[in-house]
Amino acid sequence: MGTPCHFALFELQPSFNLDLEQLAARYRELARAVHPDRFADASEREQRQALEQSASLNEAYQTLKSPPKRARYLLAMGGRELPLEVTVHDPEFLLQQMELREELEDLQDSADLDGVAVFKRRLKTAQEVLNQSFAACWDDAAQREQAERLMRRMQFLDKLTYEVRQLEERLDD
Repeated sequence: MGTPCHFALFELQPSFNLDLEQLAARYRELARAVHPDRFADASEREQRQALEQSASLNEAYQTLKSPPKRARYLLAMGGRELPLEVTVHDPEFLLQQMELREELEDLQDSADLDGVAVFKRRLKTAQEVLNQSFAACWDDAAQREQAERLMRRMQFLDKLTYEVRQLEERLDD
């Protein structure tokens, strides 16, 4: 028996648009059922199975709750291998990445907390636009390359958002 699809685990249809509250509620419910503590008196085999199920569940949840990871997973379900880093075919985005990175460095150098907040809001808006664009094209074979390009852009913005949060924490200290 292969591992069940992440969506099937949560009794969801494969889709990019998910109700994240529903996903979280279902996750908590499933996590309680396979929590290793519930198998403390069980056989070693049952304990091992519970641990494996718990790990699979966590991995599925982390994948589905993150838009870039969910996008990547949906594309991978289509059966094609996805190289991790390919921005070469997206010169316009490469330029945008460089500009965003420079802007973030300037904000860091000037320790501009207000500027960081504005930058973060712009990133959030850009992420929402990408999410909507991806949702519109991921399951259309004719738009496969566009979906992959959008997914890579989502991954980059996700990473950048993480870096912005770290910068905020440093500036707050």
